[in-house]
Amino acid sequence: MARLVQHTLTTLALAGALLTGVTPAIAAPSAAALSPQQSREFRAWFTLIVAEQLRHGPNPRWNHRDCAGLVRFAVAESLRRHDATWRRDNALSRQPLPPELDLTRAQDALRGHWRHIGGGFGAFASAYALVQENSRYISRDVNQARPGDLLFFDQGQDQHLMIWMGNYIAYHDGSARRGDNGMRAISAQQLFTWRDVRWQPRIDNPNFIGVFRLSFLSR
Repeated sequence: MARLVQHTLTTLALAGALLTGVTPAIAAPSAAALSPQQSREFRAWFTLIVAEQLRHGPNPRWNHRDCAGLVRFAVAESLRRHDATWRRDNALSRQPLPPELDLTRAQDALRGHWRHIGGGFGAFASAYALVQENSRYISRDVNQARPGDLLFFDQGQDQHLMIWMGNYIAYHDGSARRGDNGMRAISAQQLFTWRDVRWQPRIDNPNFIGVFRLSFLSR
């Protein structure tokens, strides 16, 4: 219990609660941060790619299939060039798509470039590292969430991310079984009334740390 309390307090501090005086790191240098227009385009691609994982099942290129892996995959796919081959391979050749992001070299390098806890960068980042080192805290009020923002839950031994899609919430539950690929979609109303109250995104739920936004996005 003591470890759970301390872990939650530390996470809240990193989220801006000023309990320890630690400030969350900013993963993307200013030269790589997306402009407001690019951020809108990124959000459109990001939520589309997440929705496609729900619709068709996990893409074969998606490794490490868990909640954090879904975020990393969707970010990487959003920031790449979506040429005719990509659209065909993803069964997206015949539907309207968001505008293509016109990225600088520094922005293009954001793909697979996650800041690690303790320093350094790499292609892998846990759920905790994604929010602590690569995102900024927005609020514990989900009404402040925008499409593509992350909901972070801390259960002491385990941390979990969900993605705010605008009119519903998507996530991977970390498991895969025959007939169940682990992808989940749920309405905000369903989550607020979830039987296991640890997963309710309420201000009075100590397991819900809050809404986080990827560092390279404009506010």
